[in-house]
Amino acid sequence: MLMPKRVKYRRVQRGRLKGKALRGNTISNGTYGLVAMEPAWITSNQIEAARIAMTRYIKRGGKVWIKIFPDKPITEKPAETRMGSGKGSPEYWVAVVKPGRVMFEMDGVAPEIAKEAMRLASHKLPIKCKFVQKTEEA
Repeated sequence: MLMPKRVKYRRVQRGRLKGKALRGNTISNGTYGLVAMEPAWITSNQIEAARIAMTRYIKRGGKVWIKIFPDKPITEKPAETRMGSGKGSPEYWVAVVKPGRVMFEMDGVAPEIAKEAMRLASHKLPIKCKFVQKTEEA
């Protein structure tokens, strides 16, 4: 699973998921992309499941880029623990995704294969996604 090698602070506050993605909202590496339509926390397991779904479908053809990284630790207190006694320990990592964010990119395959691979990947994610294609700027 994806996670940072080291972090400055082990516990972070939850934050808010308002607004649109101002960065990472254009296709930079590949030709096809999968764009988030809703705000969400995407866990490292969900990112990995989507990556596997895409790479299995394209069968060693083309290249896949993951444009999001889970760098936010989510803490949980143990079950049947009384209130108080501090914050829980980090259990898993999430990537904060806002609407308009390009999460995955793909290149080197036919458009219909890329679209189907991205569709399979979107079923592994907890949000609505949209398939986009890079437009040729003249």
